[in-house]
Amino acid sequence: MTSWLIGLRDWVDDRLPIMRAWNTHMGQYYAPKNFNFWYFFGVLSLLVLVNQLLTGIWLTMFYTPTAEGAFASVEYIMRDIDYGWIIRYMHSTGASAFFAVVYLHMFRGLLYGSYKKPRELVWLFGMLIYLCLMAEGFMGYVLPWGQMSYWGAQVIVSLFGAIPVVGESIVQWVRGDFLISGATLNRFFALHVVAIPLILVMLVVLHLLALHEVGSNNPDGIEIKKNKGANGKPLDGIPFHPYYTVHDLVGIAVFLFVFCFILFFMPEMGGYFLEYANFEEANPLKTPAHIAPVWYYTPFYAMLRATTLELFGLPAKFWGFMVMAGAIAIMFVLPWLDRSKVKSWRYKGMGTKVALYSFAISFLVLGYLGAIPSGGLFLANVIPHHIEWLTNQGVTQTLTVVYFLFFLLMPIYTSIEKTKPEPQRVTMK
Repeated sequence: MTSWLIGLRDWVDDRLPIMRAWNTHMGQYYAPKNFNFWYFFGVLSLLVLVNQLLTGIWLTMFYTPTAEGAFASVEYIMRDIDYGWIIRYMHSTGASAFFAVVYLHMFRGLLYGSYKKPRELVWLFGMLIYLCLMAEGFMGYVLPWGQMSYWGAQVIVSLFGAIPVVGESIVQWVRGDFLISGATLNRFFALHVVAIPLILVMLVVLHLLALHEVGSNNPDGIEIKKNKGANGKPLDGIPFHPYYTVHDLVGIAVFLFVFCFILFFMPEMGGYFLEYANFEEANPLKTPAHIAPVWYYTPFYAMLRATTLELFGLPAKFWGFMVMAGAIAIMFVLPWLDRSKVKSWRYKGMGTKVALYSFAISFLVLGYLGAIPSGGLFLANVIPHHIEWLTNQGVTQTLTVVYFLFFLLMPIYTSIEKTKPEPQRVTMK
């Protein structure tokens, strides 16, 4: 049996170089030997992607992409299909898990300078993946056709109407109708299950190919290819297989414990993963008291909502849209903003560390503020009512400025700060 399988492998390998691909990306791909906790999230992103694709395929077998049947088909999946409830919750919880691990993966890139030369293209592919995820998540959010799905789509799609001259035409083109309707739902379904997943998988492949071409970064930010032994292998590297394939199994096991705990005990996560309003069928005549996107969009929604400027004859809605879009677009140019001589924050100066802490805190607080009603005080019953800065809007505006200053001032504080010398070899901390 063994000789037959080896013969089959060799026969295929003569026609399709599977062994060369395996050696290039696994068996003979040398990764730094000092990977730490933060390097689990790349493989966890792949794991959740597979979960989303498989559960999504299963859900499409029973889902009805019409305004009359969408909500009922989701209820049918949840109540009448064998194990339909767990597949649906695996998909909805997987969406939040996807963004959670991707955000942590991106933060690791900020920590250790994984966007700097020669990995600029790796970062750009990663940002394109993030954009696809945002589009995929939004369109999938509309499909259950609940109250929050309908009105969330109404709010987000209407933002394009703020674009001068062509805005209303774009809104109508996106909706496929004069209002959010079955036509909108049908085209969102097609994009969610076919077009965007194809693009997403292609970008993931390109992301990995670009990464393996230049090699993985590490917590010290040292290029392990510069230190090679007599056999031509990196002195500070180890083969990805079997070392990191086994190593990653530990992270996957812990992740699955957390994922399953949420799945079985709190799949709605108190309304953050699945809003309670979404368990009510969409009603164009009944507006929810508070409309907010899912938690992974709330930092950008908070920025949009806090923009009140009206400049050059353009409404605040337009400038809010530009601020929200700019908050994402500015991350694309990050590799060219960082002028530091070192990659990892271990060896950067205090300026970078303070800026990174401030950025992370502002992003988290913006996420919280974007999920709660805009009225009232941020610290109700604690602060005096006359302190205008501490209203929700005042805090959000301040934190939005902090978010952008992290990027806009980066060329200055990274070039003037005093850095520590990088070690010649990777350190095992």
